[in-house]
Amino acid sequence: MKSKTRMRVNENGRVVIPASFRKALGISIGDEVILRIVDDELRITTLRRRLQRAQRLVRKHVKPSTSLVDELIAERHEAARNE
Repeated sequence: MKSKTRMRVNENGRVVIPASFRKALGISIGDEVILRIVDDELRITTLRRRLQRAQRLVRKHVKPSTSLVDELIAERHEAARNE
């Protein structure tokens, strides 16, 4: 798959995302995409990809055996006991 291509903006301001790009990003018909301008570039992604990225970033700082859910529940129980 090519990692870049040239497209033209039509009179309505629309650009077609080539099928190979949609497939690589996991974008299906009807999916909502997120557009961002970063360093003077337009970036297109999906909410699913943003969540996956956030999860990877969190995993760098949390030990594999740690359950953040269990820690949150324990903190909430402790806070409830202290009320």
